Amino acid sequence: MVRKSVGMLREGDQLEEVYQARDKQLRANRHGNLYLQLDLADRTGMINCRMWNAGQSVFAGFDDGDLVKIRGRVQAHQGSLQVIATCVEKAAMEGMDPSEFQSAPDHDADRLLHRAGELVRGISSFPLRALGETILLDQAAVAGFRATPAGVSAHHAYPGGLLEHVVCMMELADRICPLYPGVDRDLVLVGCLTHDIGKIRELSSVKGLSYTDEGQLIGHLALGQEMVTGFIAQAEKLMGQAFSVELRLRVMHMLLSHHGSLEFGSPRVPMTPEAIALHQIDLMDSRINMAMRHLREDRAGGSWTPVHATLQRRLYRGTQPGQAD
Repeated sequence: MVRKSVGMLREGDQLEEVYQARDKQLRANRHGNLYLQLDLADRTGMINCRMWNAGQSVFAGFDDGDLVKIRGRVQAHQGSLQVIATCVEKAAMEGMDPSEFQSAPDHDADRLLHRAGELVRGISSFPLRALGETILLDQAAVAGFRATPAGVSAHHAYPGGLLEHVVCMMELADRICPLYPGVDRDLVLVGCLTHDIGKIRELSSVKGLSYTDEGQLIGHLALGQEMVTGFIAQAEKLMGQAFSVELRLRVMHMLLSHHGSLEFGSPRVPMTPEAIALHQIDLMDSRINMAMRHLREDRAGGSWTPVHATLQRRLYRGTQPGQAD
């Protein structure tokens, strides 16, 4: 029997199937009655699920990342699809293909790593090139880029999403920086490579997409600063010379300011042209990835998608095939 993936679900479907549980929450409605809310995921996408009148025993019966068996019905709600479940229970992994429950990346990791290497080798600054090569020669870092998502839900939320995000940003920097004389392309390329490197330790895709303990407690900016400090020390040994104080400051400033503003977690706002460029490139790639995946994964149909929670807008899909004049 063919498994009914998330991508196959349509309004009115009666459902009895296994999915991966993500972001489970026990909430109370306006009358104080508890209900379970979670996301159901597989390699084809994700759909929200609710179970009314669900108590602590149901909530405690499984963890985020577990496979759960769902019985219920698919219905439309505010322009998108959701599952209203009558039963949610933990399912055994035996007999299941783990790859069915991991979002499929859109990239070829080997090709992306090769391209990252080309861009790093094209850096004219000897210290910055040495730093980039040190990172790409580190087996643990490369394995981390390959396996780590760039986020657990917002953008590039799939194993290897971090690698895709970083290399796409490097490609953008390579094209954009020459348009602005005085902006140091080499610095921005290294900023793209290093800005989210702390996510290798912050996020995990071992069991669903989740935060590690040190990710929750410390965060990827502080972890990234620690990791880049270590890579600079390795690069100095490789070069046989020290990084200048100013170059080190500029690299660290880009990493620590790339969120762009204090309210979004940056301890400093971008204060160099390169840091400003890095923030805008990061914003561009992450937002376009969100938009494209939202368009692709929306199954409700119609010319407009439901509101995207992060982008805070609906997206226009346009006239559907067969409807054009």
